[in-house]
Amino acid sequence: MKPFKLLCRKFCFPLTLFIAVTAFLLITPITIAQTEDLIVPNPEQPPANLVNPTQDGLYFADVLVRGRPIFQLGSLASVSASDRAKIINRRIGSLLSQSDSIPPVTVNLNSNQNIATLQVKNRVLMTVTQQDTQDFGLELEALAQRWADQLNQAFDKRPLAIDVGQRLYETIRQFFRDTISNLPAIIGALIVILFTWGIASGVRYAAFKWAQKTEGDSNTEVLIGRLSYGGVWVLGTVVALGVLGLDFAALLGAFGLTSVAIGFSLKDVLSNYISGVILLAARPFRINDQVVIKEFEGTITQIKLRGTTLKTYDGRLVYIPNQEVFQASIINNTASPRRRSSVIVGIDYSEDLSTAQKIILNVLNNLSEVETNPAPDILVKELAPSTVNLEVRFWVDSRRAGYLATTSNVTLGIKEALEQANIDMPTDIYTLVFRNLPNQVNGNVTAQLNQE
Repeated sequence: MKPFKLLCRKFCFPLTLFIAVTAFLLITPITIAQTEDLIVPNPEQPPANLVNPTQDGLYFADVLVRGRPIFQLGSLASVSASDRAKIINRRIGSLLSQSDSIPPVTVNLNSNQNIATLQVKNRVLMTVTQQDTQDFGLELEALAQRWADQLNQAFDKRPLAIDVGQRLYETIRQFFRDTISNLPAIIGALIVILFTWGIASGVRYAAFKWAQKTEGDSNTEVLIGRLSYGGVWVLGTVVALGVLGLDFAALLGAFGLTSVAIGFSLKDVLSNYISGVILLAARPFRINDQVVIKEFEGTITQIKLRGTTLKTYDGRLVYIPNQEVFQASIINNTASPRRRSSVIVGIDYSEDLSTAQKIILNVLNNLSEVETNPAPDILVKELAPSTVNLEVRFWVDSRRAGYLATTSNVTLGIKEALEQANIDMPTDIYTLVFRNLPNQVNGNVTAQLNQE
């Protein structure tokens, strides 16, 4: 219900506004037409209740067609502009109420009276007088013809809602006609698409099974499966377009013209996909491998054509685009099942190094998680200021959990074994030298040090 309420809130106001505007456009012309009297009044005898033009202060008024102003006309000696426009608008409304198709407006000149009338099938709409020619600065015939042309254009122009509705109706009707006429081709294309989907799924499944038997690598399974699935779909799409009757020559030409623009706009996306194909084929790492990519270290959980997903050791998921993976230096910690670890042990200069080495080697041999092949190494690494540093090298499981646990156990075992053998592992010794001190302070410091 919540999504439905959200949709209602989102689209209620625009839909209501659209309906209101449409209703206004549809009803306005009908309302104007229906409110007018269907009897055409005599143009030479205006109603008796007309006011003097000087009383309302208006000398020009609009002539309306379907509620839209077409042109203005002025007042006469005995008729105000607004009352004159009302008479003409009533006659226009009468015509519109009787038929949507209005015959053309014609001009009838009366040279004897120096007037012109605008008529529709001998029905007088209005009279053009000498006063009008003076108001607008045109000859009688030119002014009458201009007003007649404007009325004809207004009669031919339908309301916006009706025009849009008719265009929409014609479009939908033509669409259904084309659909019905092309129905066999459409059904054939749908059948081809269904067959393509079934064949593509079967080919992908067979490719997975074949890759499992021959390669035994999940990366190869993903690559072969996706390439075979996409290849079948490309072939099926070409066949479906052929069933619909499309011209492949024109299609390829259009594709050639647009391929450059598409290549520039989708450069990063296509680069990621191409890099994904290369990574799946080259196999620098596999799913569940523990790797270091740029500043990220963790376990590979997913390899797609567009990006690689890595789960860090603190539980976060990192999605890296394949283009960045392809260009980065990759450290694969689990490419080999064994990985070498090392521990630094500091021995006092007075101790026997051979004895210390034997004790440390015995500790390594007693730990089952330490690999015996290759054998551990115990080397003198550095002669430090206060200790002789031995580097203990040994091989352990390359998985991070085993690597850290074994290294910790080795370090703890070496410490305890050397302590039991009374082999001293001193900390760094620092010598303090005091120079240029006063004699009294120097003597006090020397005496205190001698006491200690």
